[in-house]
Amino acid sequence: MSVTLSNRFQGGKAFGLLKARQEKRLAEINREFLCDQKYSDEENLPEKLAAFKEKYMEFDLNNEGEIDLMSLKRMMEKLGVPKTHLEMKKMISEVTGGVSETISYRDFVNMMLGKRSAVLKLVMMFEGKASENSPKPAGPPPERDIASLP
Repeated sequence: MSVTLSNRFQGGKAFGLLKARQEKRLAEINREFLCDQKYSDEENLPEKLAAFKEKYMEFDLNNEGEIDLMSLKRMMEKLGVPKTHLEMKKMISEVTGGVSETISYRDFVNMMLGKRSAVLKLVMMFEGKASENSPKPAGPPPERDIASLP
C-alpha cells in the first residue's frame, strides 16, 4: 500500500500531507467501529478509539497504515520492553491471526477492544498506566558523586 505524492511536495510538506491522509483513513475506520453494533456496549468508545489512533500513528513509521516488524521493534523498545525478532513475529501473528506480517489499524483496534489478552495489548495497557502514575522529572538530573554510582 505504497503512497506516493507528486513531485511538487518535499520534506515537511510531503510528510504533513501523508500524516493528514493517514489520519483521515484512521478516522474513517474509527467511524466504522463506532457504527458497529458489536461494540455498542463498550464504555467510552470514542475516547478509546481516539487514543488508539494517536498511539497507532506514533508507531506507524512508514505512514502506510501498517505496523511492520521494525515499527513494532521500535515500539517495544520505546515502551521499555525489548523483544527478540522471534517474539515480535509471534506477537504479529497473534494479532493478525497468522494472516499477515504487518498489523493493520483494524487488527490493532480489534486486539485492543477484544476480550483476548494479546501480549501487545498487555504491553500497551501497561505503558498507559505507567505513564499516568509516574510524572516525568523536569529540569536537569540531580548531581551524583562517584560513590553513588553502581
